[in-house]
Amino acid sequence: MDKELTYGSDYKYIPATSVGSGIGIQVLPDVFSHTIQIVNICFIGHPEKEEFVLVDAGMPESAEMIISAAEEHYGPGAKPSCILLTHGHFDHVGAIIELINHWKVPVYAHQTEIPYLTNKMSYPEPDPTVEGGMIAKMSPLFPNEPINLGDHVQALPADGKVPNLPEWRWIHTPGHTPGHVSFFRDTDKALIAGDAFVTVKQESLYKVLTQEQEISGPPRYLTPDWDSAWQSVKTLESLKPSAAITGHGLPMTGEELSKNLEMLARDFDKIAIPDYGKFTDKYKNH
Repeated sequence: MDKELTYGSDYKYIPATSVGSGIGIQVLPDVFSHTIQIVNICFIGHPEKEEFVLVDAGMPESAEMIISAAEEHYGPGAKPSCILLTHGHFDHVGAIIELINHWKVPVYAHQTEIPYLTNKMSYPEPDPTVEGGMIAKMSPLFPNEPINLGDHVQALPADGKVPNLPEWRWIHTPGHTPGHVSFFRDTDKALIAGDAFVTVKQESLYKVLTQEQEISGPPRYLTPDWDSAWQSVKTLESLKPSAAITGHGLPMTGEELSKNLEMLARDFDKIAIPDYGKFTDKYKNH
């Protein structure tokens, strides 16, 4: 393993999974969502063309699952042209170092997220006191020390273009993290939303295990800036996406997506912002 590349000392396998783990969904002809335990990765690229990019890098110790999912979809020895990160939380970069070493491809993230990926800054510690359920209570187990990708990670182009995906653009959607981004294609209004919003109540162990579909804001136990998070949801709703792959939960499409996302953008304070928790003191009088 490249000595320059390191995970935080708190990185470890997290024994949480869902009924969807290991299952892939072809959301669009060239957009494929694959669930790793409780988080989704995404492949963009037509299977017959064998050219694709990977969005996000799963849970700790999931590299073999991700490599085998890529080869199953694109053929033996398949490798992406690059890896795009929506943000740097442990469940979205859990296998990134093994994937870099295996595939030797560049990684891109928002400029503001790079300090968390180059050992300069830690994310806030998860909030186990937040309203929401058992996953929130378990959240102190989740790694939050910075990883170090050194010069293997680069900033996304400032003009909004996405490397190797000329039809797509990235959109800054902060709140869950300072440099969180979503990816959008104007031609068919496909959206990869990361954790800007999700389609499962991520704080609830039962709903995570069963993947019960329900539109929700970003995971509460790791979201420090609710004003920005609400604005990000409004930004994404204004795009009127036709299909959305989120970091957690099943893909949502069509009228179900538009109706739910409109409701979330309008009633974010009631649906998404928790009634209590260390990041939500100023909202307690809502």
